[in-house]
Parts: sequence; C-alpha cells; structure tokens
Amino acid sequence: MAHTELGTTYHPGDLEQEIYEQWEKANLFAPRGDGAPYCIMIPPPNVTGSLHMGHAFQDTIMDILTRYHRMHGYRTLWQAGTDHAGIATQMVVERQLEEEGKTRHGIGRNAFVKRVWEWKTHSGGTITRQLRRMGASLDWSRERFTMDDGLSHAVQEVFIHLYNEGLIYRGKRLVNWDPHLHTAVSDLEVVSEEEDGRLWHIRYPLLDNPDEHVTVATTRPETMLGDTAVAVHPDDERYRHLVGRTVRLPLVEREIPVIADDYVDPNFGSGCVKITPAHDFNDYEMGRRHDLSMINVLTQDAAIKLPGSPYHGLDRFEARDRIVQDLETLGLVAYTEEHRYVIPRGDRSGVVIEPYLTNQWFVKVESLAQASIRAVEDGRIRFVPDNWRHTFFEWMHNIQDWCISRQIWWGHRIPAWYDDEGNIFVARDEQQARKQARGRHGLDVALYRDEDVLDTWFSSALWPFSTLGWPEDTGFLKTFYPTSVLVTGFDIIFFWVARMIMFGLKFMDGQVPFREVYVHGLVRDGHGQKMSKSKGNILDPLDLIDGIDVESLVIKRTSGLIRPQMAATIAQATRREFPDGISAHGTDALRITFASLATTGRNINFDLGRIGGYRNFCNKLWNAARYVLMNTRDADCGGRYIEKAHLSVADRWIIARLQQVIHEAKEAAATYRFDNMARCLHGFLWDEYCSWYLELNKVVLSSPVTSKAQRHATRQAMIHVLEASLRLLHPIMPFITEALWQKLAPVAGIAGESIMTRNFPEPRDALIDEPALSEMNWVQDVIGAVRNIRGEMNIDPSQSVPVLLKDLSQSEKSYLKNNRGFLMRFGRFKSLDIDSDGTKAQSSATALIGSVTILVPLGDVIDKGVELGRLEKESKQTAGDLQRIRDKLGNPDFVHKAPLEVVEKERVRLAELTRAIDKLKNQIEKVDALPD
Repeated sequence: MAHTELGTTYHPGDLEQEIYEQWEKANLFAPRGDGAPYCIMIPPPNVTGSLHMGHAFQDTIMDILTRYHRMHGYRTLWQAGTDHAGIATQMVVERQLEEEGKTRHGIGRNAFVKRVWEWKTHSGGTITRQLRRMGASLDWSRERFTMDDGLSHAVQEVFIHLYNEGLIYRGKRLVNWDPHLHTAVSDLEVVSEEEDGRLWHIRYPLLDNPDEHVTVATTRPETMLGDTAVAVHPDDERYRHLVGRTVRLPLVEREIPVIADDYVDPNFGSGCVKITPAHDFNDYEMGRRHDLSMINVLTQDAAIKLPGSPYHGLDRFEARDRIVQDLETLGLVAYTEEHRYVIPRGDRSGVVIEPYLTNQWFVKVESLAQASIRAVEDGRIRFVPDNWRHTFFEWMHNIQDWCISRQIWWGHRIPAWYDDEGNIFVARDEQQARKQARGRHGLDVALYRDEDVLDTWFSSALWPFSTLGWPEDTGFLKTFYPTSVLVTGFDIIFFWVARMIMFGLKFMDGQVPFREVYVHGLVRDGHGQKMSKSKGNILDPLDLIDGIDVESLVIKRTSGLIRPQMAATIAQATRREFPDGISAHGTDALRITFASLATTGRNINFDLGRIGGYRNFCNKLWNAARYVLMNTRDADCGGRYIEKAHLSVADRWIIARLQQVIHEAKEAAATYRFDNMARCLHGFLWDEYCSWYLELNKVVLSSPVTSKAQRHATRQAMIHVLEASLRLLHPIMPFITEALWQKLAPVAGIAGESIMTRNFPEPRDALIDEPALSEMNWVQDVIGAVRNIRGEMNIDPSQSVPVLLKDLSQSEKSYLKNNRGFLMRFGRFKSLDIDSDGTKAQSSATALIGSVTILVPLGDVIDKGVELGRLEKESKQTAGDLQRIRDKLGNPDFVHKAPLEVVEKERVRLAELTRAIDKLKNQIEKVDALPD
C-alpha cells in the first residue's frame, strides 16, 4: 500500500481518508484465513442517524476488538448494517411531505412507503460514511439493512412461527401511546424527566353518607372521568373502616368501590388513591387484580371521549382546566399544591405520553425469558462486568408480555388478515390467508390486512442470525453463530440484549447468540452531565476529528431549539467555552481518548483536555518515527536477529520493557480493560521509549567510543521495538500506526500488505533482562529524585546543579560508572560525585531512593531571601483562596442550592489547596534552614 513520504509534521487529515480507502479497496475487512471464527455484530444504528459520541465510543471499542483478534489470526467478521428506525424515519419523510403541502394519508400508504425507500437510497448513508471516518473495519461487503429482502423474510418466518405456537397473540392492553404520532411506543422511546406541575387533592363523597368523603391526590384530574375505584392500604388504620364501601365519582356520578391493596403508599397525599385502570400502568395491574372495569376516556389524539359529557371532544389539558374549575365550584377541591414529578414525553414528538388501552399484538415472553435466564445462570453467556447479570436477572424475572405492534406505515407490516367477523389469518401472503379463510368458511370471503407494523426491536432481536442468512443454513451462519461478544450500553440490556437472547435460543436450536456481553457506560460531558440539545453540551465526534469554527458550532448547537432565550444562553456559553472553536485532533487522538475512558463505571465523562493530550501523543509518535528513520535508513537494519552482546544496557532495558508491555496489553484486552491497554501503551511509548530510550540512544550513537557493531545493534533495537510498538497500538490508533509502519517496515526488513495483516506481538520472556531493568530503574530514580528537588525548591529546569550520592552499594557504584555520561547530560548535572564522608553535603536538599541518599547543595543554586519571599507570598495567596472556599462551603445556601457538580468541584479544590498549604510550609522550613 503506497503512501506519501513521512512529512515533517503530523497532519491526520492528509492521511486518514486515503488510508481507509486503500484498506477497503484491498478488502482487508473481510474474514480471512482459516483461523478460529471471531464475530461481532454492530448494534445497527438508525438509518436516519448521524454519529454521536455514544456511537463513536462504542464503535471504537468494537473496532479495537476486531483488529486485535484479526492480528491474532482469527477469522474475523464485524457485521455491518443499519436499522430501518420505524418512527424516526417516518417522521423525516413526513416532514418533507409537510414542506410540500402533503400528508402521508393524502398520498396513500404505497406511495408513502415508496417515498421512504427513495429517501433511504439517497440520504440514508450518512452514518455509514461517518463510521468509515472513525476507522471502523466493518465488512462492508456484507452490509445488511433490517428491511432488506433477506431480513424481512426472517422477520416474517419468526412472527408466523411464534403465532402458530401460541406465543404471539392480539389483545387489548395498556401501552405507551404517543398522541401526536398515533402509535404505541416502547419504554426506550419515552424520555421521563422531572417537571414542575401541581397536585390536586379532590374530595370523593361516600354514597351512604354524602357529608363524608375521601380525599384523593392526583396530578391528572382529567383521568378521574375513567376512575373505577378508590384504593387504600390494607394496614392503614385511618381508612380500614372505608374498605367495601362505595363513593360517588364527582362530575360523572358513577358509583365506585373503596378497595384495599398493598401497592398503595399510605404516605403519599392523603393515603387514598384514585384508580384509573385504562390510563395508568400501576392502576391497570391493580384493576386486573380486583377485576375492575377499564374505561377508556381518551381518543387517539388524547381528547376526552365521553359522549353526553360537557368535556367530550376537549383536548386533555383543556379538559383538565375545566374539570378543576367545575370541582372548585362544587367545593370538592380540598387544596392544590405545587408538585415536581416525572412526566413521560415521546423522544421523537416531545408530547406527553398517555397510558392507553388499545388492541395490540404481543409476544408471550415468560417461557422465552426462563430459557434466557438459564443461559446466563449456567455460564453460556457471560456479562462483563459481572454485576450486570444481576440487572439482567431483575428485569427478566419481572418481564411483561412485549407489545410488538406500531401504528405507523414504515416497517415490517404484520402478516395478518381479517375477515368481517374479526377472525385472524396469519400467513406469508394474502393467497395463503385466503386459503386459510376458505378452510374456515368453505367459501371465499373478503379479507383486509392488518395496518400495523412491527416494533423495530422485533427485527433487531433477530440481528445475530438473520444477518448471517437465517432461515437458510448458510456457511456464514454455521461459521460465525454463535457470535463472540456483544458490545452495548447498559441502557438497552433489556430492550435489545434480552430479546436477542430469547429469539436466538428459540430459533437457533438452543444456541446462544453471543458468548459474552461487554457492557459499557454512557458518554457524558466533562462534568458528568448527560449530553443533550437543551443543555447545549453536545459534542460531535467529527468536529473533534476535523475541527470546527465557533460560529458554526453555535449554529449546530442552537438549530432546532424552540425557545429563543435558551438558544441565546447556549450560544453565549458556547462562545465563552470555545472562543476559537474546536481544533482538529484527528481520528486516532479521539479513539485513544475513548479507549482511555473505557473503565467499568456507568458514566464516561469526556474531558476535552484529554483529547488534546492524545493529539500531542500523535505528534510525539510521529517525530519519534522520523528520528528512527533518519538514523536507520540505509543502515542495513533488516533481519530479526540482534546480537545481544553488542546491545547497550538501554537497548536491553527497552527490549525487556517491550516484553512486559506486551503482557500487559494482552491481559488488558482479554479482560476488556481498554483503559489499561491505552494507559500502558501510551506510558511505554511516551515516557519510556521517547522520553528515555531515544535520549539514551542519542548518547550511544553520538559517543566516539561506541563501536560499529554496537551502533548497528542499537539501530536494530530502536527500529524493531518501534515496529512492534506500532503493532501493539494499531487496534486503538489504526491510521497513524499504518502510516508509520508503511515507512518503517521496509527499513526493518519486514514485508507485508498492511500492519493490520501482521501478527499482534507475542512476548518473549527470555528477553526480559532483569539486570538491565534494575540498572535503568536506578538511573531513572536518580534523575527523577533530582527533578523533584528542582520542583520543590523552584530551581529552573535549565539550570545545572551539583549532585552528590551517598551510601551506594557496589552494584549502584557500577550503575553510576556505566551511566555517568547520560546522568550528567540528561539530568543537567553540573557535577556528580560520591559523598563518602558527609563533608560535602552541607546545606543540601535531599531525597532517598532505596538506601541511597541524593543531595543537591543549594548554596550556589538559590538566593535564600528571594526564595523565602516568593514562598511566603504564594503561601499567603493560597491561604486566602483556601479561606474563601471554606466560607463558601460553610454557607448552607450554597451547599443546598448550587448544582451538585459545582459543590463537588469546590470540595475537590478545598482538598487541593489544603495539600498546597502543607507543601508550602514544608518548603519554607527547608529554605529557612539554609545558612544565610
């Protein structure tokens, strides 16, 4: 693969897209070789979607795993594909029609579905292009779509099979209803957040004594029109005498019973609750337990449906106001209070969701759930981290039948037909349905097809086997099912993971869909806040990769916001936070940032400062490669054999450290600790290879006493360690490692099409040279100790200082002899001597490394008076800052009213300043002890 020459400066934009195109052109992402299969299914992103931080994080993890196993010789398949995203896609196309003055009902179902397909063809590939920008090595040749012919056939077969087995049925149950979209929606499509509202306390008169009443509390007075009971807790002595009596429902004059149920919270409101089974999920379950009537008082538009009532036809919120007004007129409102409570809104429409009693299709899941529980209990499926299995069990043990029908047009249409009597005929096509109807009636009858489509999660539940060709018994299905690992956020363990397990076990002869489930946290901003449009804190991963100017960022963050004041506030905050916009960092810097954040926690706080540091790491790596190439090109560094006798201690040390780092990286990858993998590779390359080894290397190569054989061995060590390091780093940072490897490999005598086709390094324990490790650790400790003294005593890093060593062992004296030149040069020592009797150590700053005392005489290095003045001034300023924060944290108003993250930030600052004061006191004591 040909690339441009290695330039003097790292510009990721100049190389990343070119490299990706060459990978894809060479078909390097397809399964290769005859190794053991390794398969990951991408959680199919919505075809309407664009890449957000959660996608980018998750896809980075999956790509690390895929590249890592590919380099280990596995026959890897990372299955590509997108989800048809029923509601989201339908809304996009409906908005287009609205702009044209049309509606979907106006053009008809067939024309509308055709229009959606046209949109998908021309505009539905945004996220797949963005995945390529992230370096995702998906097998694009096998890309699938949940509405393509093969997957649609699989969906139909599963539905028919489950229906024939009695596991799919049609019935009237309570669902989440979106009054704007006119469809049932899943819990995942409902955003439930606290909002300010009111709590009305309403009197319900007792039938046998109208002067006596019970008081119920409600946030939704309009639903009282559908009340069929009042409930109290059976152990609540205040109301035990009311159980079994009857109340008259105000405004409706319906007689309803007072019942006892353990669900009632005696401490909420008055302890009496109104029961509306057709409009509240908890009330629905209570209604089933007590065999209560279920009265639906809302239309699909959430208007009141109560013919003969003065509220009939009113919007629910208008009806609420009228009902409260009428109750107040009757003297039945005891009192009203401000109340903050959770309100569910549709994530697409933004309207308040209503629990709504309607005919829907359901999957009977109890038997499927039990099989799934057993698969996790017996270890056939393992959750990582393990604690998520408990969440899985909790959900599965309390699972309810799954509502799978949606009242929209875009999606897999339910394969069911009806006759005029309401009989259902489930079939592959209308011809088969008619055949069934003839068998029932003995003649042809009129049939009409069910208008509903299936929940998007239904087709997604088949993803691990439908994408591989099921129901056909394909070679890919035999090879790659069960898949190896599922990478997912914890928020869809129930919605997607559990359903894939249920359907996989059911339709793949008891085989699990994946052997492991790696559960990661959710990406939040640097303060731990959820990223959202309303908070104005959304980051676009492509902006972090390519950069964006501040005004374009403002437009992106404020577009679509309805409230002008919110848009103005977000614009102001954005300009303040990013006055110069966001710099381009490149894909690799973003990927290693994500890897470094992949801990086992629930939240992933993305700090922009971290990606800037990793952009610097890319520069460091680039410059290191340039140095290595300059010193190894045309120097005959090919061949794997390096003569150990000619290696310097630094060479033997870096080779030994490489073996240890390989062990660490492999252990981290095997345990899904990508944060540890990123940390150890970054630390090795920056802190050890670049900052120590290459500096030591310069001393060796520039020394006149270094032999030709030693120079050759050092050059070989230098390039081979870097080449192996690039292979270690490749799964995390694929672009820069490919670009550098293409230049290094020929010089190192290594042939290959791409770094991704090379083997991941294997440790060679025989090369772990303990004496070299000990010697270099000692050298690093000495220099590090002197650096600490410089910092404590405010000595300029460029100023040379005298250094004395005391109480050295024989081996340490040998270390000193072998490395004196490097210590003097790299440590910026004016002199380096052994203080055998203590006479040279007057007025010195000291440090200990093991049993060795390191002394830096300060007489000629610092001015005691000036330094004391500086320290005392800094101490006074720090003490003032400390007192201000103590006062702030001592103020109850601040602690209780300020955002939690702001208070926590101040507490962290308090601890930092307390430590700083102690450190300054210690430094003042040290300087004050020096002779005048």
